Order: sequence, then structure tokens, then C-alpha cells
Amino acid sequence: MQKKNLAIYFGTFISVLIISYFGFGKLLPTSTDITKKTAETISSVKKQTGVLNFEGPKTAVCPINGELFTTEEQKIWETRRPLLVMIENHSDSRPQSGLNNADIVYEANSEGGITRFMGVFYCNAVKGATNKYDVGPVRSARTYFLDLASEYSDYPLYAHVGGSNCSAPKDPVTGRQSGPCTTNKKAQALEQIADYGWNTKGTWGDLSQFSLSYKACRREEDRTGDVKATEHTMYCSSTELWNVAADRGLTNQTLINKTLWNKNFRSWSFKQVDQPSSTVDARVISFDWWGDKAYGVTWTYDATQKQYLRQNGGVTAIDFNTKEQINAKNIIIEWVKETRAIDEHVHNLYAVVGTGDAVLLQNGTKTDITWSKPNRTARTIYKDKSGKEINLIPGRTWVEILPLGNKVSYEL
Repeated sequence: MQKKNLAIYFGTFISVLIISYFGFGKLLPTSTDITKKTAETISSVKKQTGVLNFEGPKTAVCPINGELFTTEEQKIWETRRPLLVMIENHSDSRPQSGLNNADIVYEANSEGGITRFMGVFYCNAVKGATNKYDVGPVRSARTYFLDLASEYSDYPLYAHVGGSNCSAPKDPVTGRQSGPCTTNKKAQALEQIADYGWNTKGTWGDLSQFSLSYKACRREEDRTGDVKATEHTMYCSSTELWNVAADRGLTNQTLINKTLWNKNFRSWSFKQVDQPSSTVDARVISFDWWGDKAYGVTWTYDATQKQYLRQNGGVTAIDFNTKEQINAKNIIIEWVKETRAIDEHVHNLYAVVGTGDAVLLQNGTKTDITWSKPNRTARTIYKDKSGKEINLIPGRTWVEILPLGNKVSYEL
């Protein structure tokens, strides 16, 4: 009897095991399913953009670009001061990252007709970017960009990788520099940064990559899918650059003297209506530097988007972060005096301090204007021919610095 009962119990146990195996096997994930699900999760994480969406009424006016933002965004930018980043435009540096997150972009010749950008990041950058290292490729400082950067606070945050400095010939044996400086003093950007107090304790707004950690800036040779030469691969994190500045006592205040960065800052006027003009006379604008068509620029007005779209060297210019065409609401073409090859290092100078002629492009039309900047720290002011300050459309402005005599083509 006991043997019979044991056989029944054993048979029942085996039956339950079999049913459980086939029943739960349909419900529980297999190792293949788990692997697939894990891959999907990782893929989903990788697809997260890091871009923030702010909800609520847009009532806060950005002092840099005149655009309206939410009060939540304002609370973020008001803890900082503007960040200015040198971004290169060599053909191997494209597509650049972050230009569509800038409030203002300046473009000027760097060497040999190859231009360089300086992006002004403040309000727009609050929304974040698709990459942690969201601006670049970052390149070296130039003195005329320092003149423009000086408009954006008592001690602006100026990000770059080295710069033109007091160089001397190298000893053929030791490889070390020896002899007198062969760089014209007017082109010595690093020395000027020191003279301005931008790398002094308490006012250390200079963000040269050589003084920063890997957390703030790093090389990404294959960022765009193609391996680039080392000089075209430095990218920085705007968030970390602001964190470095805060650690140095530079937030919205210069903590060493309790002065707000914008105590003497002068905003431009943003009162122009954002509507396509009924009399378009500048739908397509084209120009280059030194006749090099490979670095020629074309801006085309899109009435549907109500903005100008950029091409460089005949190719659509894309922001790598957003995969969108680089765009602007306002374009200012500013003619300045150019002085070429002032030393054996072939440094050029551009007189952005002074006065001169300019053209304002917006809503598909062009307006002849003037520019004036009495000294290094003064704001560049643009006026129409009657002497009245111009009104810009709220949004991104590109300032194109061209040598006197450079031709610009305007097409309907």
C-alpha cells in the first residue's frame, strides 16, 4: 500500500513538473528574450537626447537674443554668465556641434581664408544638447575675437585651445624655443588674456582647454563617423565649462567684488516684427574670404521657416547635435580693416574696434547700416543711415566680419 501511494505521489510530482515546465516556459523570458530586451534598453538609453522641454508661458526675455523663454529657463541662465567658445570651420571640422544652440555667432577669417566662429552661449543653451560634449571642434584664440568677447561681461568665459602667443625660433638641437619673440605683439592672444586679468585668481574666466580636465573637454576622433586629424577633434561640455567657472567664483556674479556680470552690459534692441517682407531684395546672399570658394558662404531666406539657412562651400551646413541646417533670424555683415601677415607666423588682424559700414539682413531684405565700437569693452552698436539704432528679430544673430572691399552678392 505504501509503495502504491509513493508511486502515486511520485507520478503526481512528475506531472506537475512537466506542466510547470511547459506552462511557465511560455510565460517566462528565455535567455534570448532577455538579451534582446537588454539590447533594446541600452539602445533606448543611447537615444535619449538630453534636451530639456520646458512647459509654461514664455514671458522671460533673453538679454542676448531677445527671444522669449519660460521663467524656469530664466532661473537657470541667470545663475551664469555668457560662455564664448571658439569653434573652427576647416572643412575637416564639419559638421560642427552646437552652433544652433548659440544665441549669437561671430565669423571671421582665421588664416588663409579659412574662417573661425565664436559662439555666444547663454539662453538657448539651457535646453541642453544631444551630446554631453556639445560644442566643437574647439580651436585656438585670436586677438580680434577677444575684443568681441570683452562685450559680454567684466570677465567673460572664453573657451579655446591655446592661441597665438609670443613664439620664438626653435633650437635645432634641443627643440626648445630660443631667441627673441617673433610674434607681433598685436597678435599675442594669450598674453592679452593675461593682461586683461582673465586668468587671475578670482577673475579666471579664461577656459583654455590646457587648464581643464577630461570631464570638461576631450578628443573625439571618430565623432562624426569619419576619423579626423587630432587638431579637429576637441569637443567641450558647456555644462562642465559653466561648472568650472562657478568653482572659480564666476557665476552671474564676479564673487571677488560682488559685481553682476551684466552691470555694464548693453542689450541690442529686438523689436522687429518677424514676418517675411512683401518686397524681398535679398533672398540669397553669397560671399567668401580671399576668393576661396571652398569656404564661401551662402545664406538663403526661407519664408516658410522665417529664417536664413546656411551653406558652406556649396554644401548644406548642419549642426551635428540636432542634424538641422544652421540657421539665423538676423545676419549682420560688418566690414572692417584687414591687416595681413603682420609677422613671420602670418598672423592677420581685423579692426573690430572703431567704426564702419555694415548690412542688416532680415525678412528677406537688406538694409545699409553702420557699426561702432569705441573701445575693447564697449558693445558694438548698429545704426541705420539716419542714426537710429536698428531693431533685430528675436532669435539667433550671425555677425559676419568681412575685410573692407569684400564683395557680397544679393539675389532676389
